[in-house]
Amino acid sequence: MKILGIESAAMVAGAALLENDRIIAEYTVNLKQTHSQTLLPMIDEIIRVTGIDKKELDAIAVSAGPGSYTGLRIGSATAKGLGLALKKPVVSVPTLAAMAYQCYGSGREVSPIMDARRGQVYTALYRFGADGTMITEEEPQVILMEEWMKKLEERGGQILFTGDGIPVFGERILQVLPGSLLAPAHMNRERAASVASLGALLYQEGKTETAAEHLPVYLRKPQAEREREERAAQQNG
Repeated sequence: MKILGIESAAMVAGAALLENDRIIAEYTVNLKQTHSQTLLPMIDEIIRVTGIDKKELDAIAVSAGPGSYTGLRIGSATAKGLGLALKKPVVSVPTLAAMAYQCYGSGREVSPIMDARRGQVYTALYRFGADGTMITEEEPQVILMEEWMKKLEERGGQILFTGDGIPVFGERILQVLPGSLLAPAHMNRERAASVASLGALLYQEGKTETAAEHLPVYLRKPQAEREREERAAQQNG
């Protein structure tokens, strides 16, 4: 089984190739670069270095959201283009689930937090069962971080946080939820390898779609549209 993983939901752009139970190549960039300029060259380089023919791929797994509107659109378009050209299925991998999957086997509940600006985060809550199965405790949502921490405080327990929300909210998290842990650098950002790994499991479960069917999950409207609606509301008010 060969699965190509694509990650572009936020600042990170990445591609990874999984062959059976091994990640044989991964390319990650976490800089302010345009995903539309970096993603395809990454994929081409991985294919070149590994010597894999694209036709050998079983599926394309893509980080499907939530996240940046532009980033998700680029990742989706890349996956759809490859899927259509190669006649391969697409595996839509929830971005937050892929982030949590990097913490596989953790005895704590895992909360990925992606900075959604204006004090908000894209987040969810997961835990791992005794057999390693990842269980969703709270579905993906966009919420004020203060409200999210209040919900977690009411639940009790110790949380492992991961994601680019850590630099923004890390100090506050440790004040409100002092027993919590903040994931270190090697596991606190989106990774294509995790998308490919989780995508392989979903593929084996038959959870695929055609390239034409695939759509990203935004959770909220693009920023430009939200700002336009806010201006209209102010003018009408």
